[in-house]
Amino acid sequence: MSRSFRTYLLDVAVFMAIAVAMYVFFTSEVMKGNGMTIQIPPSFLQLNTIFLSIFIEAVPFVLIGVLMAGFIQVFISDEQIRRWIPKNRLAAVTMSCIVGSCFPACECGIVPIVRRLVAKGVPIYAGVGFLLTGPLINPIVIFSTYIAFGDNWNMALMRMGVGFAAAMIIALIVSLFFKKSQLKGQANQELIQESRGKSLFFFRIWDMLKHSIDEFFDMGKYLILGAFFAAFVQTYVSAQSLLQVGEGWVSSTLVMMALAFILSLCSEADAFIGASFRSMFPSTSILAFLIYGPMIDLKNTLMLASVFKKRFVFTLIILISVIVFGCVSFVNWL
Repeated sequence: MSRSFRTYLLDVAVFMAIAVAMYVFFTSEVMKGNGMTIQIPPSFLQLNTIFLSIFIEAVPFVLIGVLMAGFIQVFISDEQIRRWIPKNRLAAVTMSCIVGSCFPACECGIVPIVRRLVAKGVPIYAGVGFLLTGPLINPIVIFSTYIAFGDNWNMALMRMGVGFAAAMIIALIVSLFFKKSQLKGQANQELIQESRGKSLFFFRIWDMLKHSIDEFFDMGKYLILGAFFAAFVQTYVSAQSLLQVGEGWVSSTLVMMALAFILSLCSEADAFIGASFRSMFPSTSILAFLIYGPMIDLKNTLMLASVFKKRFVFTLIILISVIVFGCVSFVNWL
């Protein structure tokens, strides 16, 4: 048995052990030991429920993402990537945003794809355009927004237009300050040999699956940590205390952006949560919620920090926060 295969089995065993341990601990109402009965607080059960809902919601999209990343690694060469990306900075950003808006992925599943694209030679600013538009304005997200707001296209179209403009601005600003890939340990990344084009299709598929497994377990642990932190905050930080702060337009917009970050909702479902706030906040504040969350939230911040340099991730969060608030403020002014 090869070392890599043993590593895969060990990773699977560890993940299964953690899952079983959490299930037994958090879903048991009573634990008994040494003649003593321990009552588990309801808050722990609530934390477990929220954690599992976030994790289960995100896993299918992460799987799609890592399979796409494996496909890119094995079947698409660096030369092909360089030929497809326009040399002009504006054209490259525009192309990445358009391609991202057609790609059905959530904010977690898009991270391994962007990492692989950047490692293949895609400029970091083009990767950011793809990273931001993919979870935000893909067809599934826009249609779910249309349904959530009572079969009305107004909010869906505003989400698509304002979100696309914000992603373009952010990616262009990134192009001014970051020239290199910003990946961690890029020199140590595993690359397919140039002779792969001569290998049999079966072996290339096997290589793709191995890369996908590596990506999944690499990203999976950060998804678990992010989902746990998001569930912890949702359980022990009162949402009502945040909602009470949002009385004016500015404060309500900031509160909705904070909620989007903390709740870490899947972008395919966040519109239904956003629609529930219509009686409490103005539509532009809800628009900020729908744009900000898919771009950056608690769980994908950890995933980004595991892939990119911390300075880049911190700058990206600041840019997203300022640009989204500015774009929504402009819409409110209009």
